[in-house]
Amino acid sequence: MTTLTLGHFLSLGAMLFALSVVGIFLNRKNLIVLLMAIELMLLAVNINFIAFAYYLGDLHGQVFVFFILTVAAAEAAIGLAILILLFRNKSSINVDELNTLKG
Repeated sequence: MTTLTLGHFLSLGAMLFALSVVGIFLNRKNLIVLLMAIELMLLAVNINFIAFAYYLGDLHGQVFVFFILTVAAAEAAIGLAILILLFRNKSSINVDELNTLKG
């Protein structure tokens, strides 16, 4: 029976983070996929915080995760509200067609 070490959790967090970076760079068309990739990136960082907090015996990392989750929930709510507003105006969520915010 193998035990999970800190390296296992850090490698899982690194793989999720790399997957989200690939998702951002490969798919620049769909706004929903971009928001999901950003959320996945935040969750990968949260896994690292939880792993370090557990293995170091310190609760500061777990408390910091709650702040990150609060900001991520607010970002998701505001991002989806902007997405719905843009879809009503443009009838598309293609990022290339959303040029109304250009200066």
